[in-house]
Amino acid sequence: MLPSIEQRLALELVCKPVQVAAAIALLDEGATVPFISRYRKEATGGLDDIQLRLLEERLRYLRELEDRRSAIIASIVEQNKMTPALLDALTHALDKTRLEDLYLPYKQKRRTKAQIAIEAGLAPLADALLADPALNPEDEAAKYLREPFTSADGNNPGVLDAKAALDGARQVLMERFAEDAALLAALRAHVQEHGVVESKVVAGKEDAGEKFADYFDYSEPISTVPSHRALALLRGRREGMLEVVLRLDTEPEKPKWDAPHNPCEGRICAAFGIKNLGRPADKWLADTARWTWRVKSFMHLETELMGALRERAELDAINVFALNLKALLLAAPAGPRATMGLDPGLRTGVKVAVVDTTGKVVDTAVIYPHQPRNDWEGSLHTLGQLAAKHQVSLISIGNGTGSRETDKLAQDLIKQRAELKLTKIVVSEAGASVYSASEFASRELPDMDVTLRGAVSIARRLQDPLAELVKIDPKSIGVGQYQHDVSQTQLARSLDAVVEDCVNAVGVDVNTASAPLLARVSGLSSAVAQSIVSYRDQKGAFASRAALRAVPRLGDKTFEQAAGFLRVMGGDNPLDASSVHPESYPLVEKILADLKKEMRAVIGDTALLKGLNPARYADDKFGVPTISDIIRELEKPGRDPRPEFSTATFKEGVEEISDLRPDMILEGVVTNVAAFGAFVDIGVHQDGLVHISALSNTFVKDPHSVVKAGQVVRVKVMEVDAKRKRIALTMRLTDSAPQPGSKPEQRADRTDGKRMAQQQQQQKQAPAPGGGSMAAAFAKLRG
Repeated sequence: MLPSIEQRLALELVCKPVQVAAAIALLDEGATVPFISRYRKEATGGLDDIQLRLLEERLRYLRELEDRRSAIIASIVEQNKMTPALLDALTHALDKTRLEDLYLPYKQKRRTKAQIAIEAGLAPLADALLADPALNPEDEAAKYLREPFTSADGNNPGVLDAKAALDGARQVLMERFAEDAALLAALRAHVQEHGVVESKVVAGKEDAGEKFADYFDYSEPISTVPSHRALALLRGRREGMLEVVLRLDTEPEKPKWDAPHNPCEGRICAAFGIKNLGRPADKWLADTARWTWRVKSFMHLETELMGALRERAELDAINVFALNLKALLLAAPAGPRATMGLDPGLRTGVKVAVVDTTGKVVDTAVIYPHQPRNDWEGSLHTLGQLAAKHQVSLISIGNGTGSRETDKLAQDLIKQRAELKLTKIVVSEAGASVYSASEFASRELPDMDVTLRGAVSIARRLQDPLAELVKIDPKSIGVGQYQHDVSQTQLARSLDAVVEDCVNAVGVDVNTASAPLLARVSGLSSAVAQSIVSYRDQKGAFASRAALRAVPRLGDKTFEQAAGFLRVMGGDNPLDASSVHPESYPLVEKILADLKKEMRAVIGDTALLKGLNPARYADDKFGVPTISDIIRELEKPGRDPRPEFSTATFKEGVEEISDLRPDMILEGVVTNVAAFGAFVDIGVHQDGLVHISALSNTFVKDPHSVVKAGQVVRVKVMEVDAKRKRIALTMRLTDSAPQPGSKPEQRADRTDGKRMAQQQQQQKQAPAPGGGSMAAAFAKLRG
């Protein structure tokens, strides 16, 4: 008997079925992953949010599998074709691929050539030749001639001559061979191991498809094609620039018809006892096996395996996007400091917005320091006045067009008005324009010009990246590659989960949070979030978590899911500002009674709290894991898991690619992390690339283990290609830039296996990354 869904998930997650069953029950009741991982540890045995997200995704797949299994069994039973052996095979199929293989012969499909041949009575001819190759095909075929006729399924051409009879019999055998589940599985395994993805440029598209130049003459085993290359290949094919095919590694060129059987054709022959013993029907049967492979099986597998490659590549790309998004959302907040946001522009001017410590807009302006007006001094005067008037301490500069010139303007302002003690930071403005034109921005800043809203967003995302970025569709934040090439449904689901996890990990001040931020809190819908804001606007700030129960449409279940993640700062109960759930307040009172101390005397007393034994307070409702969490929270209530705020300082005089020199050491900010390395903003309008082989002196399998988006890093310039706007960097500061005219490295990532082996060797010898390695890595951007 096939293990239950709970048992299968338990094996995958390496935990007990009872833990999985508890988690599934909670999810089915409407509990969110953040709530379950934080407040239901006893029920799930401590499954964390990563395990629960995987469980949630796999549960969806396995339930779809069971639904499909039931539908297939019902279909075959309805056709009166079910057998005990088939039912057993269907019942024990572990995945959708196996299930569909078994269903293939019974799947309702349009009238095929094989079905037409069977209608004409040619199945016995096919059976006879397969069973006894000593029969003469032409002589046997002559026995099956038939005039055209009409069957219940439509007109049938009949069997006009022996050739037509043999062609029909071949179609019968080809369909039978191609739909044999065991054989198909064996052929699939062989192609997965020995298949090669090959691409060529479409004739005449060399110039138009230049960005795909690395794939004009490319081949790689399908088992090793990394996600970024797979997505680039598929995009090149979709845009009509590349011809992409799958072939066997034993057939570098299209084989001739009379060539010896390839391994897959040989497997088909072996499966049905076809041998070349010189008998009359042997060649006909051998040709039938070849036809089966070339016309049916291989075409089916090519479509399936290239589809699987796409799905695998999409999943990898989505995971990279999710990791980068998480790093960006959990970037260090500058905190409640008056901030000036500068949205750079050249001809249209620099848009300026000043927000106070709470993020409220207090002033706006537009200045024209750049061409064509070149009002540098006037712009400095305006910025100086605004900064002094509103006690600005931070200048947030968007990294779009004109950012470097605007950064220089801010630097001059800092020098000119040293008494203001200003600090400037360049931030990613990805998604700011999307926010500016959004419905929420129209409600939040109704009387403000759309162009100025972007400056407001740029200022606020420095104060609190999480609170501001949740207002933007995660797909518009711009920390993923090939994001338009992947399943948008799956991407949205994954990114929404990341945003939900990040928001709930940090917690939300219910008295200052926007509706979009509240909508990401566990259990709160957009409607309820808006209801909270409306209630707050009408009645004033919430004095306690309990006061939330008065909000319309916020019922008991919603309160249970959300309350622990909502903070009431300076309220009646200090616990309301912590992550201690209201359902646990009686437990805290029990601890306080035991200690004979007041709440405020216990909170923050690390020595006292560390001396407590969680097991002392455990009961049927609260176990040791929950009590341990509560004690840790009492030590530092409402602690923010995000790092301390820090900034990168771009080097003065380095503003363009032309200013870069090999061996120059610079400070920069990681803007994106991909499978092949990290992109770093060093203040020259074009991000540089630190290839995976140059991230560390030790072997790096995953760049995310070394760097993350938003991280401040020190890098050394290795190579600069100003014409192609490519900058090769290294984080191994002891590396030396290659000398002019030196032989380029071999391409570092033609295949994953070669890349990893080469990378290990490079990191042992610590040579400088550059040449072909840089070109290969940068090719990932071309898509």
